[in-house]
Amino acid sequence: MIRHALASLASVLVLAPAALAATEGEDTLLTPFTDTVTHLVMIGIVIFFAIVWRMGAFKAVLGGLDNRASAIKAELGQAANLREQAAEALALAERRQQDADKEAEAIIDQARLDAKAFLEEARKDLADKIARREAQATARIAGAEAEAASEVRRAAADAATEAARRVMAEQTGVDQFEAAAREIEKALK
Repeated sequence: MIRHALASLASVLVLAPAALAATEGEDTLLTPFTDTVTHLVMIGIVIFFAIVWRMGAFKAVLGGLDNRASAIKAELGQAANLREQAAEALALAERRQQDADKEAEAIIDQARLDAKAFLEEARKDLADKIARREAQATARIAGAEAEAASEVRRAAADAATEAARRVMAEQTGVDQFEAAAREIEKALK
């Protein structure tokens, strides 16, 4: 910093003769530097900066800037860490999503298999029920046929008994028994 101030002062001193070489009344580029007030202000600023430098203000400012730069670097590091953590969390969430999708597909496949098994079991149960109903119906029909045959036999026996009674009432003797037996045979056939 001092080097810069000394370089500026040296350049002013070197250029001062060129500024003085201009004719009077004309303004040149260096005219403000030839003014006494300007020189006094410049010397005051240089003295002020020298005092500030001696008191360590530049170190404090530069230290503050360094601290600020360090804080910014730390924040950038934290941001990078947070970004990495977010990327890891995103990857984990994506893996979990994929696992959940696979599990859902497996559940759906299992549900389809279960539904097919239930359908097959329902078909078998229905076939069994139909077979039992058919067996029951066949048994009822057989029972009804047996009952009908029994009723027919009873009716035939009643008819034979009635016929035998009529025959016996009309005829007397051994022929009656033979005639009744023939009528019973006819009725039973």
